[in-house]
Amino acid sequence: MTSVSETQGRRPRPQVPRTRHAARVDFATLIGVFGGFAMIGTAMVVGGSAASFFNLPGMLIVLGGTFLVTTISFTLEEVLRTQKVMLRAVLYRAEVPEEAALEMLGLADLARKGGVLALQPKLPALNHSGYLRRAMEMVIDGLPAEEVVRILDGELRETMRRHQRAAGVLRRGGEVAPAMGLIGTLVGLVQMLGNLEDPSSIGPAMAVALLTTFYGAILANMVFNPVASKLERNSEFEAMVNQIYAAGAASISRQDNPRRLEILLNTILPPTRRVTYFD
Repeated sequence: MTSVSETQGRRPRPQVPRTRHAARVDFATLIGVFGGFAMIGTAMVVGGSAASFFNLPGMLIVLGGTFLVTTISFTLEEVLRTQKVMLRAVLYRAEVPEEAALEMLGLADLARKGGVLALQPKLPALNHSGYLRRAMEMVIDGLPAEEVVRILDGELRETMRRHQRAAGVLRRGGEVAPAMGLIGTLVGLVQMLGNLEDPSSIGPAMAVALLTTFYGAILANMVFNPVASKLERNSEFEAMVNQIYAAGAASISRQDNPRRLEILLNTILPPTRRVTYFD
């Protein structure tokens, strides 16, 4: 039974919007990418003919060459998977760390009052995070706290390695694209110097020489590197949320006081995101 004084000293559980687990569009990424290309496109149109910036041989060298050379450093499966992961920079399922902490405190409070079996009916509501659901299933099954932590830490490390490999593919692409642009420049110069007696071939060869460098710089600095940074940022937030889930699951398994868990979770959260569940 919960005493009257304890009940009066406890704040009602904050209501977390159900929509927080829905996929969200990252408008910062969309505005940055499309806005950047729009600025360049506008400059092309204002400065002359935009069609002069389209060169099929140059695109083949930079786009095809970047993809193939990047594949040398990784497996084909990793490169193809990274192309799908890039969508997470625009459309991702957000897990807000402070809301995850409040959710764990609510589960810990429920387990404190009704035992770990009281968490069983709550499992369907945890489907928004497979990591959290697996953690709670292990707690309900009675696994020791040390075993829960070991399993969840191993899964967290593997998830982080997978994210790092995806970001590494993009970083490598950002290194290769300017190099392919330089190679295209050399190809164009060789073609131009080899046909100086034919003035009509100088223009197309010079276009390849200049535009490949242009394509490589755009691909690296406006796509690969920024998207890699955004994926790393999202991965850091996901790791923080999963760390909160793991700490909460271990605390529930040890039957710690939820107030102690609140202190622990606030050491994980940044100072500006710390939560207060109990008075």
